[in-house]
Amino acid sequence: MDFNFSSEDELFRQEIRQFFKENAPADISRRWRVGVHPPARDDIRRWQRILHDRGWGAPHLPVKFGGTDWSALRKHIFMEELYNADAMDYSWQSTHMVAPVIIAFGSDWQKERFLAPILSGDEFWCQGFSEPNAGSDLAGLKTTAVLDGDEYVVNGQKIWTSDATISDWGFFLVKTDTTVKPQRGISFLLVKMDTPGITVRPIVSIEGGRGLNEVFLENVRVPKAHLVGEPGMGWTYAKYLLEKERTTSAFLYFNKRELQRAKDIAAEEMVDGVRLIDTPWFARKVADIEVDLIALEWSVLRILAEEKSERNLDAVVSALKISGSEMQQRVTQLQMDALGPRVMRFEDHAESDVEPLVDDCWPDYVGGRTSSYLITRASTIYGGAREVQKNIIAKLAFGL
Repeated sequence: MDFNFSSEDELFRQEIRQFFKENAPADISRRWRVGVHPPARDDIRRWQRILHDRGWGAPHLPVKFGGTDWSALRKHIFMEELYNADAMDYSWQSTHMVAPVIIAFGSDWQKERFLAPILSGDEFWCQGFSEPNAGSDLAGLKTTAVLDGDEYVVNGQKIWTSDATISDWGFFLVKTDTTVKPQRGISFLLVKMDTPGITVRPIVSIEGGRGLNEVFLENVRVPKAHLVGEPGMGWTYAKYLLEKERTTSAFLYFNKRELQRAKDIAAEEMVDGVRLIDTPWFARKVADIEVDLIALEWSVLRILAEEKSERNLDAVVSALKISGSEMQQRVTQLQMDALGPRVMRFEDHAESDVEPLVDDCWPDYVGGRTSSYLITRASTIYGGAREVQKNIIAKLAFGL
């Protein structure tokens, strides 16, 4: 068994690395690195168009719909190099979440109308799933959509809706039938965010970001043509959406990049004339995390090797989510340990164009680290809380 990348894959990696080096805008990368949230629309659009012009607007999609024919391993290499370059990630709600659902279940009109603007960066999307009393338990959602002629009338509330203030469209889970079992009455609806009756209220998160939002829908009229697939199939489509990217829940690329950043910081910070990275106590902390991260990476690679497998991996994906989200907290905590008193640095996330303060007290590597640490406190909650993931593992892996 050969555990090394092939020479062809290594050449592919060099091509990707060179592209990011030459084309990732430095100003966008800086704002991405310090964690401006929500990101500026112009930043998302400019970077998405650069990728789209190269044919990489959505590498994971079928070639017919603007994607690539890359193997799962090459998609992995691409994302790894994107993060290594500190290049801005995709607007996932648009390219990786709603686009695959439209391709798999949408009408011909929906594919023609929505896919091209997503790939070109002309339209952005937000995800309207969670509600105040239905986060990880989507079966408990209360937002309703009642058919009135050729339109649905939508009433309800969504919460934790990322980037709603900068989105043109949202894909919402709504109840179209309240007389059947909860999962069977949910539908998948595409809603224009400037439709009358929609109110978006930003939620300031612990690190000062304003990317999360409450969304209120009051008698919002949505054309029936915006219903994806069949009424009552929203639960199935939502599961498809979540299952498409089986390894993203490990946050592998983020974790590898942030561990390296912690090591880079420790190589600059000094303790009694010795580099922090060379002190035994800190080196042990690095080693503990690095060993677990290597194990997480190989778990991801094993799943990628099964890209054509039909084996049910739901329990494995839940395990990746637990390990990956906890790893986010560990690597950002390591950065805090390395920075010491410098963790008090505050970043104003309301101002996306503020230049970083850089001097002897505040080296460039300080910017954004405390904010990243704070927001990753939520990593074991969003995308399915850790406790819910453990229940899934108990049921699917152990029959409990």
